[in-house]
Amino acid sequence: MTGSNARTRFVEPAFALVRFFAGVLYACHGAQKLFGVLGGTVATAPLMKVAGVIEFGGGLLIALGLLTSWAALLASGQMAAAYFMAHAPGGFWPIQNKGELAIVYCFFFLFVWARGGGRYSLDAALRRDRAA
Repeated sequence: MTGSNARTRFVEPAFALVRFFAGVLYACHGAQKLFGVLGGTVATAPLMKVAGVIEFGGGLLIALGLLTSWAALLASGQMAAAYFMAHAPGGFWPIQNKGELAIVYCFFFLFVWARGGGRYSLDAALRRDRAA
């Protein structure tokens, strides 16, 4: 095995790791809003509570790979809305308006929506069980 052929065996495990950690970190943002933990405060505004539910619940679903595409699509849309509502008014460039993380989450979750949970996900395990 040489070059890219040697790396292909790592694609699925690497995707599972990235999906898991992105999901957990996203869920932490929701935990801040919903529970006031990890340096956050409990959100009182209804829109922030909805964001907290999407972030916490969606993040856990993405991390586990359960209903992955649906959760990722919702999370991607929520991050796009967050960027344009909270960051874009602060300037055109994401580096200026501190919106880089929202953009990265938005496009990563869009990728996860298109790709699905992958081989190492609860979605795949449930499909295998149904097929057996």
